[in-house]
Amino acid sequence: MKLTEHFEKQHLSLSFEVFPPKTSSTFESVKHATEAMALLHPAFMSVTYGAGGGTSQYTLEIAKHIQEQYGVPTLAHLTCVSSTRETVRARIQELKESGIENVMALRGDLPAEMVGQDRSHWDYRHAVDLIRELKESGADFCIGGACYPEIHPESINQAEDIYYLKEKVDAGLSFLTTQMFFDNNLLYNFLYKIREAGISVPVVAGIMPITNANQVDRAIKLSGSFMPQRFKTLVDKFGSDPFAMKQAGIAYATDQIIDLYANGITNVHVYSMNKPEVAAKIQSNISDILKT
Repeated sequence: MKLTEHFEKQHLSLSFEVFPPKTSSTFESVKHATEAMALLHPAFMSVTYGAGGGTSQYTLEIAKHIQEQYGVPTLAHLTCVSSTRETVRARIQELKESGIENVMALRGDLPAEMVGQDRSHWDYRHAVDLIRELKESGADFCIGGACYPEIHPESINQAEDIYYLKEKVDAGLSFLTTQMFFDNNLLYNFLYKIREAGISVPVVAGIMPITNANQVDRAIKLSGSFMPQRFKTLVDKFGSDPFAMKQAGIAYATDQIIDLYANGITNVHVYSMNKPEVAAKIQSNISDILKT
């Protein structure tokens, strides 16, 4: 099922993200975790793609397995950073042949050894290049893209960020999924600005449950996320106790999700980090709300 069909229903929904294993030795454990999440029957599940395409074969395998064996629509990530046109076109063909209808088109994170390199000769320098490739491929994908409620780390300001976001949408995106955020007001302000800029596609709110204090620094590094004082206090108080921090992090994420639903956001995507117990607890916390 294409996710555009799901978004048209305007029902409250919860979806989960999983990531493929980095090596074949961990494939089975990751597969079991993704299966446990599929059994929760989320609206859909997204499967990420390794930097430089390093885990691309596992992305496709897991996405196809979830969709065929559990009936859960999947969203397969595809990145283009440093990839050749031939490689990307081959990946697109594999997705098409596997029956994957939904693709998350991303530039991808630059591998450490490529930071600072001249990119002028690359086939794909930005996500918009991949979006155009997908549209020109002739495959009838539902294409999603990423957006930043605060600002993309490489953008000069938010106005520039939104300008390039609209370029991606105009190139063929059907929906957007946000990077993680920890203050809902940032999302509400962002939505107002992009609607004013003429961006009208559905926006899925991405929520990251911080269940380990060590995740905080990584979240800031990845997205430059603003950490509200309320959240900082939570980490300071419970961060040294793994069990308490996990419970507090789930509670904070649940509170964010409830507020989003109450303020008209219908689709929430949980960056569940291959932790089915976290996904299950959040879903349980809002089970009756999802029925409304």
